[in-house]
Amino acid sequence: MIHVAIIGAGNISSAHIKAYQAFPERCKIVAIVDIQPGKAAAAAEQHALEADTLEQYDALLGREDIDLVSICTPPFTHADLAESLLRDGKHVLVEKPMASSLAECDRMIRAAEASGKVMSVVAQNRFRDPIMQLKQILDGGKIGRVVHAQVDSYWWRGHCYYDLWWRGLWSKEGGGPTLNHAVHHIDMLGWMMGLPTKVSAMLSNAAHDNAEVEDISVAALQYPGGGMAQITSSVIHHGEEQQIIFQGEHARISAPWKVYASQSLSNGFPERNPDLEAELELDRSKLPVVEHTGHKGQIDDVLTAIETGSEPLVTGESGRMTLELITAIYKAGFEERTVTLPIAPDDPCYTAEGIVAQAPRFYEKTASVRELGSGVGITTGSDYRS
Repeated sequence: MIHVAIIGAGNISSAHIKAYQAFPERCKIVAIVDIQPGKAAAAAEQHALEADTLEQYDALLGREDIDLVSICTPPFTHADLAESLLRDGKHVLVEKPMASSLAECDRMIRAAEASGKVMSVVAQNRFRDPIMQLKQILDGGKIGRVVHAQVDSYWWRGHCYYDLWWRGLWSKEGGGPTLNHAVHHIDMLGWMMGLPTKVSAMLSNAAHDNAEVEDISVAALQYPGGGMAQITSSVIHHGEEQQIIFQGEHARISAPWKVYASQSLSNGFPERNPDLEAELELDRSKLPVVEHTGHKGQIDDVLTAIETGSEPLVTGESGRMTLELITAIYKAGFEERTVTLPIAPDDPCYTAEGIVAQAPRFYEKTASVRELGSGVGITTGSDYRS
């Protein structure tokens, strides 16, 4: 039985708690921590948990009855928490984004290596049928080399969203939707295509004059061999339509699923290739479905890694790769030029302090509240089915 603690009892913690509760024969939540008085106790009551409720995370240190900790706190806290817990001999599952900087990611990875414990970074959308199938079809190679990818990470958040005390500040949230929303889609892109060699980007704040950070970014990426990609990261798009599209030499595929294949006429103009389309559709129909989806799928994967001594699907290195691409988008936007990867340790954007020093303040943060609409619903992204 794996004993679990949750640090941070905010909105996303419910997804973790419900996922752990789906595996009662494998794990048990024994502690919840939140710095706000009464918040941990309220979460325990809401989810009918018999768990210790604490206000300081260091109360978990030295406890041999805790094996795994979910970190569900703001990004600027992730590195210190993860490093302390790993060095204390605990496995760690840290919410996205992995951290606020590459320097912090590297600290976390070193701590995991030294401890020999599992560290995984939340990328729950990998554990959805449309995304897992897209990856498998892409790896099958039938669409040919990817020549263009399109990522539409469209979200919508109201003006008051950035009134929460830690949001909208480069020093606390670490950035806007590029870091905190598009991280899901940038993880998918990196998982499927790896890192580009060059990145250009523009950043703006078009609708949230109570936040320092961007509320939209548009990036262009170039890969070895000439392929390109574009990423739009936004919290100003009504409808929150999200998709990832790969244009191969022979066909296009996407999530939500759509396939279209072209072949050349003698004059170079296209005609549809129904045979390849049918072959791709057949390949997809034969793929297995994901047994557990979303956070439940990822927590099943982490529990399995702990139980078997294997590596989780989403490792610290995976989380770092995602953050390196996000950092490159920010650096390109800050400096208004094309940047090359990798980002070196002597680069100002390697550290959180360097990012804060370089980042533009689009507006002054004008409000700071402890809670926003407690108990109301949140949106966590597309299911990529339609």
